[in-house]
Amino acid sequence: MLSSPPLSLYIHLPWCVAKCPYCDFNSHALKGELPEERYVDALLADLEVDLPRVWGRPVVSVFLGGGTPSLFSGVAIDRLLAGVRARLQLAPNAEITMEANPGTVEHDRFEAYRAAGVNRISLGVQTFDSDKLKILGRIHSGAEAEKAIEAVKAAGFERFNLDLMWALPEQSVEQAVDDVERALGFGPRHLSHYQLTLEPNTVFAKHPPPLPDEDSMIAMQEACAERLDRAGLHAYEISAWAEPGQESIHNLNYWRFGDYLGIGAGAHAKLTLPAEERIIRTRRKSHPRPYLKALEDGSFVAEEKSISESELAFEYFLNRFRLDEPVPLAEFEDRTGLHSGALADRMGRALELGLVEATDPAFERSTVLQRTERGQRYLNDLQALFL
Repeated sequence: MLSSPPLSLYIHLPWCVAKCPYCDFNSHALKGELPEERYVDALLADLEVDLPRVWGRPVVSVFLGGGTPSLFSGVAIDRLLAGVRARLQLAPNAEITMEANPGTVEHDRFEAYRAAGVNRISLGVQTFDSDKLKILGRIHSGAEAEKAIEAVKAAGFERFNLDLMWALPEQSVEQAVDDVERALGFGPRHLSHYQLTLEPNTVFAKHPPPLPDEDSMIAMQEACAERLDRAGLHAYEISAWAEPGQESIHNLNYWRFGDYLGIGAGAHAKLTLPAEERIIRTRRKSHPRPYLKALEDGSFVAEEKSISESELAFEYFLNRFRLDEPVPLAEFEDRTGLHSGALADRMGRALELGLVEATDPAFERSTVLQRTERGQRYLNDLQALFL
C-alpha cells in the first residue's frame, strides 16, 4: 500500500545571461529586462494549482534552481519565499537552497538572500581555471569565483555547496586535482563533482571539444576522489560529496524516491496520491512566454500522467542505487505500492553478478540491499536489470 513520502518543493527560474555550450537544461538567455515581478506572480499562482494534493504535508526542503536564480533581486526572492510560506507548511529548519553563479551576483545580494530565508547556497564554480571557463562559456573568471565564495561565507552561510566539473576540454589530471584543492581551501562541507558529458542538442554535441581520453578520465576521477576522501568528505551519491550530516536534504529526498512539487517554466513534479492509489508526474509549460501567459487562466501544467507499475520499479531503483546507503525493501514497497517478491528474479540476478549484497536472499519486505563497489562501477548495468 502506498504511503506519502517526504515532500520537497522545486522552483525553476529559467533565465541566464548566456546559454553555456554544454547545457541541456531548460534555460534561456535573457534578452531585455528580467520580468521578475510578473514571474513571481506566476510562480505563486502556479503553486496553488497543486495545493489541494499536498495540503497539510510538511515541506522538508525548497530548491531554487535554473537557469541562474541569482539574476533575481533579494526583494523578489523575499516575496517569493514569503508567498511559499503563506501557502505551504515548511518543516522546522527546512533546507532552502538557492543556486547562484559567480559573475551574476552583486556580493551584497547574498545578505539579502539570507534575510529572505535562504539558508544554503549552491555556487556554480565549475572550475577555477579562467581559460577553461571561457571554453565552457562561463561569464566569470577564476578570481571572481573565489570572490563569490568569500562573499557567500561573509554573508553568514554556514551551509554552501560548490559545483565543480571534471574531464574538461584538454584538462590534465593535475589540473582537475588543482580545482579540488582550491575548492577545499574554502572549507565547503558539500561539494558536487560532475563529469562533463556531451548532451544531445547542445553546442558541444554539434561541435565536440577535445576531451581527455578514457584513461585520463579514470585517473582524474580516482585522484580527485582520493583527495576528497582525505578532506573528510564522502561520496554519498555518484556526484555529491559531503561531511557526515551535511548531505543535501533536497538531493536525498529526490534520490530516495520522495515527492516534490515543481513550479516554474519547465519544472517537473512527482506526487504520491495514496487515496487514488497512484503516483503522478507533471510538467509545466517549458518556455517562459507561454508560462507567463498562463497567469491569465492558470493553465501552467503542460502534461500530467500516472506512473505505470512497469515503470515504478525501474524509476525507484534508478534513483535509489545512486546513493551509497542501504536500500530497505520495506521502503520500496511503501513508496511504489509494489510487492518486492515480484522482483526477486531481478534482485537475485544483481546478487549473482556481485552488484548488490542482501541481508536475506529470499527478498522479503524485511530485506535490506546494499550496492557493492562493483555495483557502483557498473551502475548502469545494475539499474538496467530493473527495466
